[in-house]
Amino acid sequence: MNLFEPTTPLPAVQLATDEALLDWCEAGHGGEAMTFWEPAETFVVVGYANKVAREVNVAACEARGVPIFRRCSGGGAVVQMPGGLNYSLILRIDENGPTRNISSANQFIMRQNAAALQSALPLRGAFQVAVKGHTDLALVQPDGTIRKFAGNSQRRLKRFLLFHGTLLLNCDLSVLRDLLPMPSLQPDYRGGRTHDEFVTNLGLSAESVKAALARAWGATETPASPPLEEIEKLAREKYAARDWNHKF
Repeated sequence: MNLFEPTTPLPAVQLATDEALLDWCEAGHGGEAMTFWEPAETFVVVGYANKVAREVNVAACEARGVPIFRRCSGGGAVVQMPGGLNYSLILRIDENGPTRNISSANQFIMRQNAAALQSALPLRGAFQVAVKGHTDLALVQPDGTIRKFAGNSQRRLKRFLLFHGTLLLNCDLSVLRDLLPMPSLQPDYRGGRTHDEFVTNLGLSAESVKAALARAWGATETPASPPLEEIEKLAREKYAARDWNHKF
């Protein structure tokens, strides 16, 4: 599996990389791929169909100078910030395998990721990494409390799918209460908890998490010719454009 990391911290470029790599693989130019990127600044990313005014505290973002972007996959709004880590998987759709449909792919990928992150925890018996909701990863604490540290989403084409997520590692979680209202859709296990009560940091370094996930997926090779021109074009014409980011 190819391993690719964007060399620029610009949010539009980082978001464009996912779509460009998916299209590149779909067109037959590359095999399966994995990417990582770490936010260098704070910004909000909404899911493809999200209504910005409903899922984001726009006034607070404007007051703080926090930009709002839109990704190409579904799911809810996410605050990207230093201390977080994003990963993406571009996988083949196998009609007879675990990626054959949305639900099967979710279960397959989430189980792989949960096992990889469990192996990276220094106190493996104290906290358990669990798959919750449809595509959440959570820490189950010794007292039974369940707190989310990662959200994920999926986009599918004919031959390849994109599965990507954001992991809270060592973030300032206090910004969530200001920038995001309670989401319009909530998993049952949230139980109406506020952001402060519901989310947590995994507490691992980005390097250790990247190593664990790359090892789990066999991501070791650097792509010979990643679609850099297409990434730059998508970033400029789509992901940096207000028409896209505030389309709903």
